[in-house]
Amino acid sequence: MAVMTYADAAKTTLAEEMRRDPLVWCLGEDLGRGGVFGQYKGLPEEFGPQRISDAPISEAAILGAAVGAAMTGTRPVVEMRFADFALCAVDELVNQAAKARYMFGGQTKVPLVVREPMGMWRSSAAQHSQSLESWYTHIPGLVVVCPATPHDNRGLLKTAIRSDDPVVYMEHKNLWALEGEVPDGDPIPFGVARIARAGTDVTIVSWSATVHAATEAAESLASEGIEAEVIDLRTLWPWDKRAVFASVEKTGRLIVAHESVQVGGFGAEVAATVADALFGKLKAPVKRLGSPRVPIAYAPPLEDMLRVTPAKIAEMARTLVQQ
Repeated sequence: MAVMTYADAAKTTLAEEMRRDPLVWCLGEDLGRGGVFGQYKGLPEEFGPQRISDAPISEAAILGAAVGAAMTGTRPVVEMRFADFALCAVDELVNQAAKARYMFGGQTKVPLVVREPMGMWRSSAAQHSQSLESWYTHIPGLVVVCPATPHDNRGLLKTAIRSDDPVVYMEHKNLWALEGEVPDGDPIPFGVARIARAGTDVTIVSWSATVHAATEAAESLASEGIEAEVIDLRTLWPWDKRAVFASVEKTGRLIVAHESVQVGGFGAEVAATVADALFGKLKAPVKRLGSPRVPIAYAPPLEDMLRVTPAKIAEMARTLVQQ
């Protein structure tokens, strides 16, 4: 069983898929020097500038070219450098890629992967730290993926590249160096959650880097006799309602925790869906935990105030169990 970093797991998968399918290619800023986080290191040397295309600084041009290339038969993997910068190309993604199959009556498809490094990362401040995954779940036609482990970053990226739908693929910057076992290189299907930790007293649903905070909180709670079940959604659209329902039916309590802003966050969708479906089986109100609706600060003490921490998750779980 191989041990890989989160970044290397994706890079390994990308190389495999490019060797397997000559229609897979990459474009984006800084790819010629291996990517801003080194996630393309070594690929320009193997595949050359025709398939690892180093683009000028114009997100709209990059994504617009990729949408056209996808509609004419290739499978582009677009590097947006930061999720925040992808907002410069939101029309190309939301109004073109997401709608093309419907608008053309199924005569075309858009097999496109848009990689958007997301999340807070060592004082990167308000324009380089956002988690915007909830925006894309609102758009019909888009798949939204948020891997939390090296294994998932390998298997989900493989599925994303092979998908015939446009995929917004959001990798947390703070996970690039995370190491973990990667048992195989098989694709992981969309819409199938992972039980990160089994428990019987409270369900904690999360995704991306916050999964690790939730797992740490669960381990802390276990020392107090509270067994929390942690569910990693892996993909936000589609999302695994069946796994969440099964867990909440067992525990009777639900917390949805995510790094993105709590107001209008995808946690509200999970919370409302569970509350509607399992109202009579809940032992306590459904709770959400996310960042406050403020710009992300540069100063570390202020940035830390916005984080969803293991301590915050554990405290909310204790309160629920006592009800």
